[in-house]
Amino acid sequence: MSLTVVGSIAYDAVSTPSGVRERMLGGAATHFALAASFFDEVRVIGPVGEDFDGASWETLRTRGTITDDVELVAGGRTFFWKGEYHDNLNSRETHVTELNVFEHFEPKLSELSRACDVLFLANIQPDLQRSVREQCADARFVAMDSMDLWINIARDALIETIRGVDCLILNDEELEMLAEKPSFVSAAREILSWGPSAVVAKQGKYGAALFTADGYFALPAYPLEDVVDPTGAGDSFAGGFVGYVAAHPEREIDHDLLVRAMVYGTALASYNVEAFGTERVVALTPGEVTGRVDELQRMTTFAHEPIALRG
Repeated sequence: MSLTVVGSIAYDAVSTPSGVRERMLGGAATHFALAASFFDEVRVIGPVGEDFDGASWETLRTRGTITDDVELVAGGRTFFWKGEYHDNLNSRETHVTELNVFEHFEPKLSELSRACDVLFLANIQPDLQRSVREQCADARFVAMDSMDLWINIARDALIETIRGVDCLILNDEELEMLAEKPSFVSAAREILSWGPSAVVAKQGKYGAALFTADGYFALPAYPLEDVVDPTGAGDSFAGGFVGYVAAHPEREIDHDLLVRAMVYGTALASYNVEAFGTERVVALTPGEVTGRVDELQRMTTFAHEPIALRG
């Protein structure tokens, strides 16, 4: 089976309390693909410019990711973002955003990309996401991400796109903004009524929560003493989460499967933040991933022994 991701491929410049990188590979599709490639064949769709160098192509192809549909725009420059994380690594300040070839991006899918079993629509304009989703009509699981910009300027189009997918992955504040609800719990319940069968609320350093018609599941982030660079953590989470689903083509996509997918997404995201950009996930081994999943299971499981309470 195969997994297709459509989104940004970028160069990032990042400053954190741990150091500075002036130019490193990034972008939502990149981080997603590096994580998802542990589970299935990944096809990446996104634009790059002529400045996209050989080392970047090699990194993007880690673990066999297929880049045949990456569009090389003649004379163009790759999307560039520059930002800074202060002591509170859960928030960041953007200094520069240069859309470059991403500004006029219109996804072009080959027949093999359209025939994907699982599809992830990374953060791009909602009408483009919907167009891609319609081209991948046979995909058995479609998940998507978005951001506050589209909620503010294209809310109706975003809601229409959400109605056509199986899972929405969004941070908790954006869920509240989108659904116009006071809590991410009530927001997720509202969005489930629009059509998706699952909603995932990303909560940064606090973890993530899953909502389906069959239940609720929350998982804390893996505890780390040192976080180097949070850039791409949410996309790495999505790559682990969606990749796990893609790795089970014969299984019903139910609440229990998505719970286990949450754990793998959390494990991948925790490794992503241990180094700058793609550095840690590129070097990651399958044994390290499963080892951290085992640790998460141990940390979050307890034996309940009822006692008589006073009152």
